[in-house]
Amino acid sequence: MGPYIVQATFGYYKLWSSDSGRNLAGTQSGTLIGIFPKIILEFRPDLTKDELNKIAAILDKANQTVEYFDANKNKKITMTTYTGDWELVNTSINKNKGFNCSFISVRKRA
Repeated sequence: MGPYIVQATFGYYKLWSSDSGRNLAGTQSGTLIGIFPKIILEFRPDLTKDELNKIAAILDKANQTVEYFDANKNKKITMTTYTGDWELVNTSINKNKGFNCSFISVRKRA
């Protein structure tokens, strides 16, 4: 998908259990379940119909395999992901704006 991407944003999101939160004194407590990586890819505008079909086939699958370099761990990581919702805005026939989609890890970071 490299030729279709203009930007990638790497996030590391904490997932807390239901026993988490702040008490009346304002102190945070709870159980950290894990950190779940999320990569938000921004796709370029004016993709052709064939290019959109290739991207949609990947985004519409239940899971994807994503490989990226984790600067935090200083190594290449391969993870299974699911994608968030995505939408396409057409400005005229066969002209679309760029769009983004999240790839969220199904497992916590090791």
